[in-house]
Amino acid sequence: MAFLNQFLRQFIFLFVVCAICHVANAQTQSKRNLTAAPISIMWVGNSFFYYNNSMHNIYGNFVRSADPQARPRGTSVTISGSGLEWHDMESYFRPNGIGRYSFVGDNEIIFNKPGRQFDGVIMMDCSQCPIHPELKGTFHEFAKKQSDIVRKNGATPILFMSWAYKDKPEMAVPLAEAYTTAGNNNDMLVIPAGLAFARAIKLRPDLELYQLDKRHPSLAGSYLAAATVYATLYGKSPVGVKFTGGLDPDTATFLQGVALDTTKEYFAR
Repeated sequence: MAFLNQFLRQFIFLFVVCAICHVANAQTQSKRNLTAAPISIMWVGNSFFYYNNSMHNIYGNFVRSADPQARPRGTSVTISGSGLEWHDMESYFRPNGIGRYSFVGDNEIIFNKPGRQFDGVIMMDCSQCPIHPELKGTFHEFAKKQSDIVRKNGATPILFMSWAYKDKPEMAVPLAEAYTTAGNNNDMLVIPAGLAFARAIKLRPDLELYQLDKRHPSLAGSYLAAATVYATLYGKSPVGVKFTGGLDPDTATFLQGVALDTTKEYFAR
């Protein structure tokens, strides 16, 4: 019985991976690219972002390693378990609020220039909200509402495609479909992190991308997502970046390659 259950799980996973390969070249192909990567980013989401000392920190270190002259700035605005509608986006842009100052060096505070504090906002819905029968309508409603608010305040809205649960790989295809549809409908770039997870699992099923709860990212999972953000926003290969985030170099290089291949396919670059 245990062997049969394992066989069925593997069959479902392979089916999902094949389906992902199909949809990535069909409707769920993103229509949007950026002309320039945002320098200052507000990350609006939930615990998927803040695990492992926060994805915005991993991404910032990744960018600085790729270009020592770069000065990325990121702020994580997260609510545990939140969907897009939980966030009061308008208030996040209030004067002298979020982004007024930053911590640098040995915990020193620097005050940022007043005015527009963020060039871009990366937004993620709750892990299953975009495909939940009672919440998917809310996802599309607030993808538009929140992106409109971000643009009104002079920043670029970006969607972050979340990944399937480890024990529910069948979530991957509808999540990819939902995020890309919302991105195309609202002229937003979509970061295909969920597709990167599926690709990595297909190639290295031994590599653990999840915490024990089978939902939240392990360090490798957060690193893969951050590498995918870099490849998406900069349109450059992340392969060869020296920053490993505490992973062994071979694992980091593998995940960089997954991020590159995923974005190349998703954006047909």
